[in-house]
Amino acid sequence: MSESFTTAAVVGAGTIGLSWTALFAAHGMDVRVTDPRPDLAEAVGTALAESAPQLAGQGLDVRDMADRVHLASDVTEAVRNADIVQENGPENLGFKRELFATLVREAPAHALLLSSSSAIPATAFTTELQYAGRILIGHPFNPPHLVPLVEVVPGERTDEESVARAVDFYRSVGRIPVVERKEIPGFVGNRLQNALSREAVYLVEQGVISPAELDTVVVNSLGLRWSTVGPFLGAHLGGGPGGYRHMAEHIGASMKGMWDSLGQPEQGPEQTERLIAAVESAYGSRSYAELTQERDRKQLAVLSAVDHTSKDGEEPPS
Repeated sequence: MSESFTTAAVVGAGTIGLSWTALFAAHGMDVRVTDPRPDLAEAVGTALAESAPQLAGQGLDVRDMADRVHLASDVTEAVRNADIVQENGPENLGFKRELFATLVREAPAHALLLSSSSAIPATAFTTELQYAGRILIGHPFNPPHLVPLVEVVPGERTDEESVARAVDFYRSVGRIPVVERKEIPGFVGNRLQNALSREAVYLVEQGVISPAELDTVVVNSLGLRWSTVGPFLGAHLGGGPGGYRHMAEHIGASMKGMWDSLGQPEQGPEQTERLIAAVESAYGSRSYAELTQERDRKQLAVLSAVDHTSKDGEEPPS
């Protein structure tokens, strides 16, 4: 499929929506942004200015990026001529039901209707819509103009053509889409993240380690490994020449025992307050801007070192 996507509507200009706006514009698309926030113009201008050097570092021409971004007074104006709509609203089922009913009615018939939903599957907010074939999830990771993965998750009524078009679109803006063939709350990335986070909270609650020390463990071991090979290939290599079979047959029993001992954090009011205080003690002396700039700088360094292209010029898996 070699469709040309020239116009995007970004509905919702929080952190994710602003990042999408910059990415789409840097790839030469005309972008119309809508959000009821009173500081929309300022927020868009700041986001474009801050992301421009990062996008230029990816080899994109950002000289006219700001000229391609337009503010729309409402959803109807934003989606009027859109080829794709990227929704970034609240994780609220009622909100998404109402919004997507509007999008189906107001967007051109060919427009893909994509949601950045972090946890709510498309089927949950499309059951009452007459036309839901072009609605699906395109869930990014923050910030999407830097982190390449997009989880493409069709709903029960999404047609296969729309899935293929969504994959084609995200590839056209330099992302790596992966199609998930079964809806599940939180999709794949956030479920993995939450599983690790649950055990991390438990270990801190139990006094095994502090939040900053746990971050040090992940950054200097699992995070380093998973940024290059992922959990399954990492385990396959961990089994030595015998691969994953050796790992499963010879080390699997001890791993099963460890799975049974994984903790369930209490997270009552007192435990939550202690955890918040511990995290704030570790990182609260630095501003949000400082921390995000450092995060993005390090993520760019990792991306520049890791080859995300497939061998022999093949497309990444979808």
